[in-house]
Amino acid sequence: MKTIFTVKRLDFKTIHELPNSWSNQDYTNLLELMDYSDLSELAPEELKEMCLMSLTDNEPEDAAKIVLAYVFKDRLTAGQVDNLSNEMLDEKMWEEYADLALHEDFFNVNQLLYQAFNGKFPQPDAVKFQVKVTTGQKDGVLVFEDFPEAPLIRLLVAGMPQNTLIFRLFEEQIDGEEFKDAKDIIWQLKSEKNSDHEMIFDIISSTYWFHDFKYVGNYEANTHGDEI
Repeated sequence: MKTIFTVKRLDFKTIHELPNSWSNQDYTNLLELMDYSDLSELAPEELKEMCLMSLTDNEPEDAAKIVLAYVFKDRLTAGQVDNLSNEMLDEKMWEEYADLALHEDFFNVNQLLYQAFNGKFPQPDAVKFQVKVTTGQKDGVLVFEDFPEAPLIRLLVAGMPQNTLIFRLFEEQIDGEEFKDAKDIIWQLKSEKNSDHEMIFDIISSTYWFHDFKYVGNYEANTHGDEI
């Protein structure tokens, strides 16, 4: 069943680093991979800076291999890591890689390498935005209960131009009853249920998918959840 909502964009901005993408433990693990000595002498606030400095002791391609191998572990082969370490110097893997499930991690890899090498790698950009969705239909917000990314993307796409990239590539899934790629298009999602008729969503995704939403005003549209 399709539910009609009023959608209001509350906030929209571009970000270059995802929340909680790298921890001190990650910096420690990378330093260990690079055979950094005397880790015990580093204060927690020094770990990131030392990690960045240690990466720059390598050629950019070699540093990329280190970070890729750490982040993706057994999800990429050694040959794929070798190829990607070169391609990443020019290409935006968080947008272009065939497997959408890896895009968020590619973004984080590029963000660290961009900082370490002062722009030798492309600067990744993402969007962080907030929307309020309201419906007059009783219990209408239940459509977001089980797999919220699918009905939410359908609702967001309805406010963007028909030639927007996300609709052109996923029209069949958007119109259909199964939107498997939705969970990989929205990288981070937080929701707050204000009432049985209203919810607020905080969304982080690639600029690649949602840059058109920056110009969207209030609108009405319908959406539906996936068939369970």
